[in-house]
Amino acid sequence: MKILIIEDEQQLSASMCDYLGTEKFVTEAAFDFNTAMEKISLYDYACIILDITIPGGSGIDILKELKANNKTDGVIIISAKNSLDDKLLGLKSGADDYLTKPFHLPELAARVAAIIRRKSFYGNNTISFDSVNINLDARQVFIEGNVLELTKKEFDLLLYFISNKNKVISKSAIAEHLWGDDMDLADNYDFIYTHIKNLRRKMLQRGTQDYIKSVYGMGYKFSLSK
Repeated sequence: MKILIIEDEQQLSASMCDYLGTEKFVTEAAFDFNTAMEKISLYDYACIILDITIPGGSGIDILKELKANNKTDGVIIISAKNSLDDKLLGLKSGADDYLTKPFHLPELAARVAAIIRRKSFYGNNTISFDSVNINLDARQVFIEGNVLELTKKEFDLLLYFISNKNKVISKSAIAEHLWGDDMDLADNYDFIYTHIKNLRRKMLQRGTQDYIKSVYGMGYKFSLSK
């Protein structure tokens, strides 16, 4: 799941990125208002961690922009301010949660996970698709009750596919979702083909249908065979 951290304190931002990375999230960072606005206009995020006070503008204006464009990204406001008015303004503007600095990184990660479950998976800790069952907390996949061993990227890819089942997803969207800001390090999409091939092979070996359909010139669709 991809997280955007909008925070101008670069040391704090790096700490959040590092910790959430250990919790298996893909993270991106924005240190100012304009960069943040550009990112939310181009991409969707499972959750946005948003400081109210950032150079060049206000976090509240970013919330208003998300709402105006009907974006469904989860949002946690982080701020050194601890007044009731600030919390109410943030929540009324569309934030899902509010965390006052300083905070513990495990608590932040727990709140991020809770928001993702609530917004993306209707509050469930498990999701299912045909014979596939995923335990989100344990990050385990089961096929007909048996564990399917996947790498981190394969797991993230499967979860992304199921979250967007029956939709055509472009190769660039897959790359951006799985690698975030690091996607520019690759000069082609060979790494996507490799992960998709390995995921498909492992699932077929366990007796599933071939859910991953190539859509020529567009990308991939994860769906049941007709």
